Amino acid sequence: MSQAPATPGAADDDVHDEPIPMMQQLIDNPFLLLFLGVAMPTVLYIVWGVMEIVGIPLAK
Repeated sequence: MSQAPATPGAADDDVHDEPIPMMQQLIDNPFLLLFLGVAMPTVLYIVWGVMEIVGIPLAK
């Protein structure tokens, strides 16, 4: 015979005691994902624009 837990879901209690990994907490936060989705392209385009401006040769 197989040994089944005395109460249904008793085996699942051990799973819920584990801490949630940091990366999962970040990915589960929709507002953080929204912020990153707006902020990262903005920063990259600003850096790209500054690099393009710096790369323009000076007029003589």
